[in-house]
Amino acid sequence: MTDARLPGDEAAFIAAARSDDAAQFALITERYRRELQVHCYRMLANYDDAQDMTQETFLRVWNKRESFKGHAALRTWLYRIATNACLDFLDKRNDRIPVPAELPGGGSEVRYLQPYPDRMLPEDPQESVVARETIELAFIVAVQHLPPRQRAVFILRDVLGWPASKAAGALELTVASVTSALQRARVTMREQLPGRRLDWRSPATHELSDDERGVVKSYMDAHERNDLDGLTALLRDDLRFVMLPDPGTLTVTAKDAVDGWVSGGLFQRGHDDWRCIATTVNRMPAAVLYLRTPGDREYRLFNIAVLHIVDGKIAELTGFDATDKPWLGLPATS
Repeated sequence: MTDARLPGDEAAFIAAARSDDAAQFALITERYRRELQVHCYRMLANYDDAQDMTQETFLRVWNKRESFKGHAALRTWLYRIATNACLDFLDKRNDRIPVPAELPGGGSEVRYLQPYPDRMLPEDPQESVVARETIELAFIVAVQHLPPRQRAVFILRDVLGWPASKAAGALELTVASVTSALQRARVTMREQLPGRRLDWRSPATHELSDDERGVVKSYMDAHERNDLDGLTALLRDDLRFVMLPDPGTLTVTAKDAVDGWVSGGLFQRGHDDWRCIATTVNRMPAAVLYLRTPGDREYRLFNIAVLHIVDGKIAELTGFDATDKPWLGLPATS
């Protein structure tokens, strides 16, 4: 294919690479930053790591710029480099695997999991890139149970919808290897996401339902009133709760979760003056909790509770310390 026949981004990219025009090169590649960062996040489940690997991707792209000939779409080439950057990262990090939970049947804890701010999602996304069900925390956690290369195959094939030959080329595998890896990955995903839709290539809504918004409001009201009975009533009996990155906080009943909160000092003096605001992360409803301690005039950022709501009740509650995550864009006081 000659340069004259290349699509716009591909031709402009090659021209910038040949002329070493770093400014134009950056302008072209920057258009893909947000979707590549989402891709890295799915691979790694950690926002900080995804940012780092996206930057590493752009460094590799610049260093390999002369190898791009336009035989594949620029987006495909970028995803290939990003995927392999994540795989190289995982090869060096033994701590980036789920650890067994303390409770039987409780699954595994992904202590390095971080929430993804909706404001950083692509503004004009392809449906498959940020469909709600493929960015939700349960999906991200489930993917972490796949071995890295199997994980890459699954994301490229079932999330991004790449054909087997294209995924094989990106990962330098045979089509047969990709097909086998995908089959194994699907089995694991069915085990990790029982009862949930597993066809992520069909359309999924991005918007919260009125039911979800109502539960979030009730959750925040109960928190601000220190209403433990009201809070408990919002939780399913088989609630799954974890507070990250604290080890050993995974519980799988509403009673154990509430008892743990109280024994840990929540809703006791010094931890009983709350103010909450609603937000979304990972396209999921969330409540941001602010605490005012005795003698302080300000309500200060405390944590964020991300909720998975089923039939009007909270089925999963994942808490994160919000004070060390400036990228969430949350005000420090309320």
